[in-house]
Amino acid sequence: MAAMVGLSVVIPALNAAAGFRGTLAALGDAPAEIILVDGGSSDGTPDLVRAWGARVVEAPRGRGGQIAAGVAAAAGPWLLILHADTRLEPSWAEAVAAVMQAPDGSARAWHFRFALDDAAPAAKRLERAVAWRCRVLGLPYGDQGLLIHRALLAEVGGVKNVPLMEDVDLMRRLGRKRVGALPVAAVTSAARWQREGYFPRSARNLLCLALWFVGIPPERLQRLYRGRA
Repeated sequence: MAAMVGLSVVIPALNAAAGFRGTLAALGDAPAEIILVDGGSSDGTPDLVRAWGARVVEAPRGRGGQIAAGVAAAAGPWLLILHADTRLEPSWAEAVAAVMQAPDGSARAWHFRFALDDAAPAAKRLERAVAWRCRVLGLPYGDQGLLIHRALLAEVGGVKNVPLMEDVDLMRRLGRKRVGALPVAAVTSAARWQREGYFPRSARNLLCLALWFVGIPPERLQRLYRGRA
């Protein structure tokens, strides 16, 4: 597929060299622009991305701030925010192009279907739980990717410079009626769940979400999210 004029992909990353080739390969030549926002990698991630032909922007560590820096540097009116360990299915470009060309496509933000690169029953249960959360609560996470027009993002106040929960914060400001689902999977690495256990990892994520909703600042949730508290 020819490059989609007006589409900028923004990828925040930190020491992502191990799996980043798969993310870039899945994007192919479709995006008009790919921007990696590096938070201080020490594993050669920026060099890998430059060799691929993508652009590198440096920003202080923190996913919210990194995404905001990438958005500010991007040229396109359409933004696809993607995690560094997430690979989009081959049909992603057609689905995104359809939204970009639709008369009302820019009125909503769009996420992909959550999937893990693990066939274990626990992984499939988690995928179903995420599908329910998106369908009923209208609350996709950042590892599902997010396609949004720059005007809509600016209307709701942009991506906040917070170290955690920047995706939940943005979804809350958008509201359910302005969030749509794309019929394509975003396949994320299951390494974190495999390493920490599906139930402990998922329970900790849910606890962080609950604490965020009752007003605990993201800065205080960082240690819990990373398993250090």
